[in-house]
Amino acid sequence: MINVKNLARAYGDFLAVNGVSFDISDGEIVGLLGHNGAGKTTIMKMLSGYLEPSAGSISIEGVDLADNPQAVQARLGYLPENLPVYPDMAVADYLDYAATLKGLEDETLRQAIRQAVRDTDLQAKLLDPINTLSRGYRQRVGVAQALLGSPRVLILDEPTNGLDPTQTQHMRELIQALARHATVILSTHIMQEVDAICDRVLILNAGKLVVDQRLDALRNVGKLLLKTSLSANRLRELLPEQMISEHPDGLRVSLADATDGDALAAKIARAVNEAGGELYRLAPERRDLEAVFREVSQDGSRDTGEEGRQHAA
Repeated sequence: MINVKNLARAYGDFLAVNGVSFDISDGEIVGLLGHNGAGKTTIMKMLSGYLEPSAGSISIEGVDLADNPQAVQARLGYLPENLPVYPDMAVADYLDYAATLKGLEDETLRQAIRQAVRDTDLQAKLLDPINTLSRGYRQRVGVAQALLGSPRVLILDEPTNGLDPTQTQHMRELIQALARHATVILSTHIMQEVDAICDRVLILNAGKLVVDQRLDALRNVGKLLLKTSLSANRLRELLPEQMISEHPDGLRVSLADATDGDALAAKIARAVNEAGGELYRLAPERRDLEAVFREVSQDGSRDTGEEGRQHAA
């Protein structure tokens, strides 16, 4: 679906994006994370064709953006962080204008506007000038224009910015529904957004891609946390082949294979029970996305390499 190779963007001597490569499959929701200045918005602008790369290539559905930008852009819906709008225009007029710019006409145009308005719940504000809207409603207008024409790829920069909790939940549900028919790239500062809706995360630091991994794999550290009445030494006697270490909440048992957690959990429970011990807790240890983000953002030299660049092909 989306193929990015060795993408770079320089501003004079400053490299805002430096040798970034990734592939995104059809229907994925990918979170793009990084501190301010990490290169997120620059990458999104290059993906949309708004900004030309200094080096590297972008192709969407096999079409090279540099060779045929109009064909690529016809497949895109883009919500920039600060959407330029005409504040005196009514919402309906602005969406009509945006749909016309996308090449929609007649009944196709009207259907596209009706669908975008329903999806973003803007019916009550259609005749209101944009400059009278709250920040949350202006954000919804931006999302509505991105949805016009049923794009194959949606690029959303801070889509829940300014939304209240109810609107945020509605936006999450909308993005998940849209991913049934489109690939979504989502940039946000809110970790909960990525945890709630994304399949995969890309983390940038100083213009470089330092993490490219599916969230389920990122959270799994290959260990079980165990709390039991048995001592660590007694448990080591019962399970001599396992690596068992102390943990603030009990004991930690390392997995030889991250996929065999259920089998090992059953084995531990059986061993504790047969030894007459009490089992208080047995669960996989999970890595927190926010902790991973802090770690890689503080250590610019870290790169997850091939092992960390796991994603659906």
